[in-house]
Amino acid sequence: MNTTLTTLILSAITISCLHTASGPDHYLPFIVLSRSRKWSISKTIWWTVICGIGHILSSVLLGLIGVLVGWQLSRLSVFQDIRGNVSGWCLLLFGIAYLLWGLRKAYLNKPHKHFEVYNNEDIYVYEHRHGEAVLPQNRVKITPWILFAIFVMGPSEPLVPLLFYSGVRRSSLEIIVLITVFAVFTVLTMLTMVLIGCYGYSFFKTDKLERYVHAIGGAVVTICGVGVLFLGW
Repeated sequence: MNTTLTTLILSAITISCLHTASGPDHYLPFIVLSRSRKWSISKTIWWTVICGIGHILSSVLLGLIGVLVGWQLSRLSVFQDIRGNVSGWCLLLFGIAYLLWGLRKAYLNKPHKHFEVYNNEDIYVYEHRHGEAVLPQNRVKITPWILFAIFVMGPSEPLVPLLFYSGVRRSSLEIIVLITVFAVFTVLTMLTMVLIGCYGYSFFKTDKLERYVHAIGGAVVTICGVGVLFLGW
């Protein structure tokens, strides 16, 4: 396995694990639904995996757009001899842009979806700002299929530059490996957090980390770009 592929794999693992573990919306709903509806562990695992797959498919679909753009760009004759440098710089610039956007998003504290448990039984989703204490007026009660729809509509953006990079390099192996690694570690992290919660153990407090999840993803991509361009990764 070459160094570049190893770097991309480690970046994909870091992004998938941090993106999943730092967001309570990736596991809290399953824990509450499992307890309130008295699901078996097998049913809890089933719905977690199904929603995880939906989340992965939307992320991969978005990422494949990056692959297509990168692949078409690599076919232009003007880029034939320098496509390695082009892909590396694009990876770095996208990472910096995503990092800055993530920091801005955290600073502005814009509304985002939030899950709240009521009466230790029902769980609702609504728009929310960090630090907001006012109970929302417009909220939707969560069912398994609504939860699945929410996961499908919430892709992981940092996967895009990694797949774009491999698309420019026209490396089918890298694309397949990245998608597989991202899928496996996303589902495994979701299952780990859900099972920990179902068995009554407390997990890490991720409220503050959740606010900076996009900035963290941008930082990971930026480090990957720096490594590829200047450190020979």
